[in-house]
Amino acid sequence: MTAALDRVDAARTAPAPGRSRSRTRHRLTVLAFLAPAGLGFLLFFGYPLVATVAFSFTRYDLINPPEWIGLANYAYMFSDELFRTAVHNTLWFVVVLTVARVAFALGVASVVARLRSGVGLVRTLCYLPSLAPPVAATLVFFLVMRPNDGPVDTFLGWFGVEGPLWFADPAWSKPGIAAVMLWVSGDLMIIMLAAILDVPKEQYEAAGLDGAGPLRRWWHITLPTISPVLVFGVVNSIVLALQLFTQAVVAGSAASGSADVTGSTKNLGFPENSTLTFPVWLYTQGFRYFDMGYAAAMATVLFVVSFAATALLVQRLRKASHQEEGGPGA
Repeated sequence: MTAALDRVDAARTAPAPGRSRSRTRHRLTVLAFLAPAGLGFLLFFGYPLVATVAFSFTRYDLINPPEWIGLANYAYMFSDELFRTAVHNTLWFVVVLTVARVAFALGVASVVARLRSGVGLVRTLCYLPSLAPPVAATLVFFLVMRPNDGPVDTFLGWFGVEGPLWFADPAWSKPGIAAVMLWVSGDLMIIMLAAILDVPKEQYEAAGLDGAGPLRRWWHITLPTISPVLVFGVVNSIVLALQLFTQAVVAGSAASGSADVTGSTKNLGFPENSTLTFPVWLYTQGFRYFDMGYAAAMATVLFVVSFAATALLVQRLRKASHQEEGGPGA
């Protein structure tokens, strides 16, 4: 009797043949639509990633077949002085650009969000620089900050201040590139502006009734509400700084008197390797010295660092969000 009842229950819970075929057909349809994107991902991301990791264990010059050398490329990084210089410069950009870019975008977005009129015009003017090509934006800043006869030095001269050499000075070349990156950060400002405008006004009104001033409302309501966007801005800025290449090459080439950005110039990193970032040194190793094995090892290290930084920040965000939803007892 029990066995018969079990068979009846199994028959009731088992999907009908028609429904099973419909689900299979639906899954195949979804896979068919996803197939082009999946193939593109495997072809243009998966395969190059695996090939880069494989080449990082070889000596490869694009002419002779790859020769397996194990961890020699990674070991050489510890004795490569210019590698350490490139890492130092890149870390400088990571710290300075991340803080400055997020603070600049958040400050401008907070001001624009409080405007009563002309919001569309101001928002457009702040976003337009982000549409400028990196080469053009860097050359514009180089011309504006040109020593002696540039507009910035001319303005400083009116007050009796002698301007520095800017991109030709090792102490000012990195801040000059950072200024270029801030000028084109309008895209991040637009994202933060949208997040600020999305904060429920009821929370501001309730806090105002409790006697909270504008600063306390901004600190205790605006910032916690837009924290996911802030984390996105931090992650985006870190990845952007780790991949800084075009602006450094153009600034160094223009300041040294050579506008050749194809890699044939001998002035990459000018002045005094102050603009030699990690991607610039990677490019030099791969396409000037044709040491593709070492370049692949550097690319692998860059990918691991970028992935680790992103994963850590996302984990922190999820943990903070979980504690915020669950309260102190979460």
